[in-house]
Amino acid sequence: MDFDQLTLTQAVADLGAGKVTSTALTTEAIARAKANADLNAFVTLDEAGALKAAAAFDGTGDKAKPLGGVPIVIKDNIEVAGLPCSAGTPALKDYVPKSDAPVAAKLRAAGAVIIGKTSMHELAFGISGYNTAFKTGAEFGVRNAYDRALIAGGSSSGTGAAIGARIVAGGLGTDTGGSVRVPAALNGCASLRPTIGRYPQDGIAPISHTRDTAGPMAATMADVALLDRIIAGGEAIAPADLKQVRIGIVKMMLTNLDADTEAAFHAAVAQMKAQGITVVEIEMAELPEINGQVGFPVALYEAYDDMVAYLAHTGTGLNIDALAKEIASPDVKGIFDGLVIPRKLPGPDNSVLDAAPIYDAAIKTARPALQALYSNTFAGNKLDAIAFPTTPRVAIPSNPDSSSLENFGLFIQNTDPGSNAGIPGIQIPIALGAASRLPIGVELDGPAGSDRRLLAIGMALDAVFGRLPPPR
Repeated sequence: MDFDQLTLTQAVADLGAGKVTSTALTTEAIARAKANADLNAFVTLDEAGALKAAAAFDGTGDKAKPLGGVPIVIKDNIEVAGLPCSAGTPALKDYVPKSDAPVAAKLRAAGAVIIGKTSMHELAFGISGYNTAFKTGAEFGVRNAYDRALIAGGSSSGTGAAIGARIVAGGLGTDTGGSVRVPAALNGCASLRPTIGRYPQDGIAPISHTRDTAGPMAATMADVALLDRIIAGGEAIAPADLKQVRIGIVKMMLTNLDADTEAAFHAAVAQMKAQGITVVEIEMAELPEINGQVGFPVALYEAYDDMVAYLAHTGTGLNIDALAKEIASPDVKGIFDGLVIPRKLPGPDNSVLDAAPIYDAAIKTARPALQALYSNTFAGNKLDAIAFPTTPRVAIPSNPDSSSLENFGLFIQNTDPGSNAGIPGIQIPIALGAASRLPIGVELDGPAGSDRRLLAIGMALDAVFGRLPPPR
């Protein structure tokens, strides 16, 4: 088998036809994980458990299961029974849940073999994946599948790197402001941030109940659609007729682009038009201002109560102060000590403000206004989606500076607004940069509840853009 081109869909077909065993696929995935230890993609690699599950499938497993015998990975803030669930932070490194989070349980029930738990930006609070709490390589930070000197993106860093490096063809991440789309873009894989509430959130270490969701990440959009169907139900999705698709482009989402990203995005738009997609330029002038009133106020305020509730659920006896005391990454420690724990938000001139009234305004006024802006834009322009570069830049060097507030803001520039509105978005790999030879992605955000329509469009676009070549 050509593991470099393997997809979940192909693996399912080959296992069902008896062309390959789950043991062979799982053994190869584990070997690749070990050979790529310098990626820092895993917190826990469950070799014994995975091989046992694979052997059980080969012996008496149901070959009709939608993911039967296929190796996958799960981000380490999503609970998997019997494996540590650290959320990327030292205080939780010994927490071993007794049951699967519902999203993980669905994949396991579908026959998936979970080979391990993937590393992440600490407590999911960042876009770089530079985490000083866990490493399997010589240096800190989850590393990019295409260049070990660069970031994998975050916060679902390890899942993105593992798929990009062809260790597995799919897995789960979580997304609060871009965390399944940023690492997918930077490592050349596909992902879905579902409409908020589409997937159950139980058993997942939180940031914000208003914004958090689990999300599938995989080699192709067809694979993402397969994972979505297993978690959310529904029939198989057929690729959309692109001649019936109408997409909007928002000029302000084309700011701060590097040359490779700009060129790749415009080439992708030209390819879409050539396939018969109608592309229109639209205005969303109020977007940055309204989004700014929602993003940090909601995430930073809800992070306190949501984490307190989660720690109680773990039964570890940990409280939020003990958790914060052990945070390893300076950027995340600063956020917890300066803002989350004291319930403050950044104000002008390095001041801090009481978070409660700002949060209240965000939930009651700004977020509904943001949701209305999106729904009116989609309806008024008869759009299936808006398209934009998922990240404005290709991957940057991996070091403590990659976690700066400036980089954080830059990399979620385009992913954050849709997250705050709770609408679905897909990330599709489109090219390797002309100069950088690094992955670049395009995102399509659609109206709330249009997940299956977006997936159908993404599947059709898979055939247009093709799969990126594997890392050298």
